[in-house]
Amino acid sequence: MYAGKFITLEGIDGAGKSTQLAYLSALLQQKQQTVVVTREPGGTALGERLRALLLDQSSAMHPETEALLMFAARREHIDKVIVPALQDGSWVVSDRFTDASFAYQGGGRQIDREKLALLEQWVQGGLQPDLTLFFDVPIELGLQRVSAMKTPDRFEQERQDFFRRVRDAYLARACEFPQRIHIIDARQPVNAVKAEVASTIETLCAGSRL
Repeated sequence: MYAGKFITLEGIDGAGKSTQLAYLSALLQQKQQTVVVTREPGGTALGERLRALLLDQSSAMHPETEALLMFAARREHIDKVIVPALQDGSWVVSDRFTDASFAYQGGGRQIDREKLALLEQWVQGGLQPDLTLFFDVPIELGLQRVSAMKTPDRFEQERQDFFRRVRDAYLARACEFPQRIHIIDARQPVNAVKAEVASTIETLCAGSRL
């Protein structure tokens, strides 16, 4: 048990996580919480270097190499950012965490789930988010949003069948952990999504007696 709370945001590319991340951070600050906003892969100096490597379109690598690099970055992230912040009573809000590995490396790259579960236990022990917001959006809409915003990175340039496996893996993970993972329909207008985020956070805050 930590003094702070750990919230993660998940979803396929184009689900609108960045917009909601900024909104959630501001919402928690309005509630007089100290908020640490971070991301995966990344969050530390080493993690950001690994992120650049993992997202670079020219970085060809074995799927298991990709998964190991993701968890290596996560080990540093937990040690240098997440746990210290939680111990200090801060609320940590992260753009992706381990659910993304089960979705992208497990579903997308089709790596054995048991291998990922072993890495999860080794790297983070019993650490899990207090709440995960999964922004669900149809594959076609997500890809359309990404293509309109920027040049796709190494993951975003994958084919639709890759992202279907990713989305299916996310939904399976949500079914496995229904108490932690809250599914939000990201097809809704931005303000409707924000309202659902706010409602979910109110429930978490009420449970924390804030």
